Amino acid sequence: MREPSADRRQRILAVVQSRGAARVSELATELEVSVVTVRRDVEELARAGRLRRGHGVARSVVPLEETPVAIGSAAPGGAVAVVVPERHAYLNETVHGARTALEEAGMRVVLHIAPRFTDPEHAIVERILAGDVRGLLIAPRWRTSVAEEADYGWLAGARVPTVLMERRPRPGSALHAMDSVCSDHWYGVHLAVEHLVSLGHRRIVLAARDDSPTARAVRAAFAEIAEVRPEIEDWTVVLSAPDAGPDPDGGPLAPVELAKLLREREATAALLHGDVDALMLVQQLADDGVRVPEDCSVVAYDDVVAALGSTPLTAVAPPRAEVGRAAAELLVRRLARSGRPGAWRPHRVQLLPELKIRGSTQQV
Repeated sequence: MREPSADRRQRILAVVQSRGAARVSELATELEVSVVTVRRDVEELARAGRLRRGHGVARSVVPLEETPVAIGSAAPGGAVAVVVPERHAYLNETVHGARTALEEAGMRVVLHIAPRFTDPEHAIVERILAGDVRGLLIAPRWRTSVAEEADYGWLAGARVPTVLMERRPRPGSALHAMDSVCSDHWYGVHLAVEHLVSLGHRRIVLAARDDSPTARAVRAAFAEIAEVRPEIEDWTVVLSAPDAGPDPDGGPLAPVELAKLLREREATAALLHGDVDALMLVQQLADDGVRVPEDCSVVAYDDVVAALGSTPLTAVAPPRAEVGRAAAELLVRRLARSGRPGAWRPHRVQLLPELKIRGSTQQV
């Protein structure tokens, strides 16, 4: 899904402000867009007086040494770094919530986008910590459980206060006592299943991704809930898209034949994760003669673009912006305690999703 131009320009501005200057070609590579697109964004930002244009270079309007730091309650120091994976629409609102809270606290925010290659966050964080950084908000990609476990050691050794966003490390791991704020995805899946069961659905399919901590949480929660609900007669879990598996080097898998699966299992409802896959699967159902919601009720999980389908999808909406804001506020409180007596007690915060009922579900 294409990133909104306003978000892209904000990322460009954050990079330029953090470095003082950046080449247009380098920005295009980091943001994975064309040089022409970045050049237009830089021109627009320059017209608004937010940066200066040079020959192939964008420059900050404020020298690095004059960039304002915190004027709020936290102790003075460098910027707060925010690290998220590239092309991750789900986390856009999380970043916005975090940025808003940090700027309200008077802190300078520097956004770093982790590209899709081996061990990206580790290298980025090492560079960040070598600079003038006072705190870190991070949402590691963690495409697999193995990758997640491999990151625990170096993240636990971060030399600045750190808060994990939309990530919940394994209990007992090295990160168990690290500050974290995330959505309660078990509760989100519970809301979806409860809604479908209340409409009389007894045979339900989950078509979900399997390439992120959120995806794994959704899959695990669905299996756990469906297994113990006496009303549910049959359930199964499949991948929601050919590229939804955990192994990016394994190549695309076979397309999901959801309509065929629904017929084989006599299922009347489906929970689909995430939104883009859900919209594509609903279109696939229509092409195969399966009407939503007349023949199959559908609930999407994420609610980033679920409401934009030809049939607006009932969706579980994790509190993405609230997660970012809560993570930032937690970091601000911790920074304010710096140098004061008394140990900081780590926080593991979970926020509850909500169910937004639209036109894709109905009584059996």
